[in-house]
This record gives sequence, structure tokens and C-alpha cells, in this order.
Amino acid sequence: IDQIIFAQNFGDVIKHTIQTDAVPALASRVKHNLRIKNPRCVAYDILFGCPGWVQGVIQADAFGKAGMAKTSLVIGGETLSRVLDMHDRDSMIFADGAGAAVVKYEDSSDDSGMLSAASLSHTLDEAFYIHLGKSNFPESDPRIRYIKMHGRKVYEYALTHVPVAMKECLDDAEVAIADLKKIFIHQANEKLDMAVIKRFYKLYGIREVPLNIMPMNVHELGNSSVATVPTLLDQVRNGDFPEHELNKGDVIMFASVGAGMNINAITYRV
Repeated sequence: IDQIIFAQNFGDVIKHTIQTDAVPALASRVKHNLRIKNPRCVAYDILFGCPGWVQGVIQADAFGKAGMAKTSLVIGGETLSRVLDMHDRDSMIFADGAGAAVVKYEDSSDDSGMLSAASLSHTLDEAFYIHLGKSNFPESDPRIRYIKMHGRKVYEYALTHVPVAMKECLDDAEVAIADLKKIFIHQANEKLDMAVIKRFYKLYGIREVPLNIMPMNVHELGNSSVATVPTLLDQVRNGDFPEHELNKGDVIMFASVGAGMNINAITYRV
């Protein structure tokens, strides 16, 4: 392994506290636990909101193409249950989770791998749509902060910008919308994800979303931030959703949106 990329937003939150611990980096801790001695295996964290794991894959691919790191371990992990305000009803959607993938760059004649990627950041009014703030409980200590979200603004932002980023990504790959087999979208909530996918297809003049285009697990696993896309991919690859089988040569898309506000997408050939 040439590098370890750990996508996270709150560090290693100490049990029974809300204190985050990000020194040393979580990637360094993983390398330590794996007992990797090679000093040229670089370990670092990225903070990119919920799209962090997808961004890590984009970085791993870029390093591979540049010849700087052929094999990367990309991890996304979060313990959101430890930074929740139990007096905030928005908290019910969040969950804990972790996923990882080894991204290896190889010259291939079958055109498999990443075909294109898109990343966007909007940081004017949007920067604090998701932030840390004091509890909704009136008598709480204002010095203790929890994850907070302006739900309506996040919804409108995602609905406006995510479909456009997805279209840009697919068009850059020069893949027809009819050839897209699956979309692995960040499991924010089912209502938002369905609205985003419908608007994405509308950009191509298609009003009916294809059946079984978008696997979902949010109803079981919740919104685990950086972990939603890799855990969903793992479930599909393991056959947990028979109607969402992947085959060699299939073109799929990863897409995510989250704090920052940040958006990204990948077009990938299996």
C-alpha cells in the first residue's frame, strides 16, 4: 500500500464524551494498527463532509495516474452517535458506519476503472448549512457543541446542484445516460435522493427514472456520512440486494453531497 486516506469529519470521538480526537490522524492510527513499517506509505485524513470517501477515491485515482501512489487504501468512517444533540429531531437520521476499499491503478485495455470525476465547493452562504452548535436544550452548556443542520437549505442546495454535477461527470465520461447501470448516491434520506435522481434524469429529457437504478440502505443503516457510499457498494457486491447485481463492464456512478458545502461524482466502469 502506497498511501492510506481516511475520510472523516469528527475524528475519533471518545466514548461517553463529545470530545473529538484527531491527533494523530486516523489514517496514521490505521497504519500503526496494520504495523506497516514502510515510511513511504503516507497516511493522512481528509475532511470534506459526507462526500469525503468519494473524494478520497478521486484523490487515489489522481495519485495513481501521476505515478505517485499506485495502491491506496481509502477509508470512510464516522461515529455520529457521539456528536448528536438528542434534543434535535434532525439527529434521528444520523448513524455510525465505516467502509474501505483498495484503489489500485493499472494500465488496462478494457477501459475499466474511473472514467471521469467532478467536484464542487460552495462556501459563501452555504458554508455553514451544516456546522457545530449548542444543544437545543435550553439549559445545556453552550461550550459543548453538536452537529447541526439547516435541513431545508441543505435539501434545496442538493436538489439544485447535485444533478448538475452528476450530468457534468457523466458527459465528461462520454457515456450515454441509457448505458448507466447503477447510481450509488450518498444515503442522506430517501426523499432527497429520489428527488435528486429524478431531476438528474430530467436534465436528459427523461421523466421516468429507470427501475432499480438506485440501491438504497438508508432505511436500515441510516445516514453515516462518509460511510454511506462504500457500505452500500459493499452490500451490492456481496449480493445483499439481488435486484442490484453488478457485472463486468457495467458503468456506475458514485455521487455525494455534504458539509462545506461540497459535492462530487464519479463515473466508473466495473
